Amino acid sequence: MQERRINPRRKMVLPVKISIGDGAGLAYTMDITSAGARLGGVRAGIETGQTVSLIRNGRKANFKVVWVQQISPKEIQVGIEAMQEVNNFWGVDLSEHQNGGKKDLNALMSLLGGKKS
Repeated sequence: MQERRINPRRKMVLPVKISIGDGAGLAYTMDITSAGARLGGVRAGIETGQTVSLIRNGRKANFKVVWVQQISPKEIQVGIEAMQEVNNFWGVDLSEHQNGGKKDLNALMSLLGGKKS
């Protein structure tokens, strides 16, 4: 199935500090994009439409909660979308992944094409 997202997801577990209103806690990413993420380990009460702040590597950014899923009585997964451009907020180069992994594909095709039977 072809990815329909503008910014494809990349599976990546990164620790983040999440602030919701007056509360704060720790969570982790499960998937990231240059425009948002799926968070796991969220324990605070959170609702769709809320604004949350994340801190990662000393950088802070605001995100809008676009979906919430209760996984267990004490764990929530949350889909978030950046409210402003977050260049390299995650500390990971996502440009290659956003180009559909063309560099990896080209390298693989080069190896396969150069191989003689």
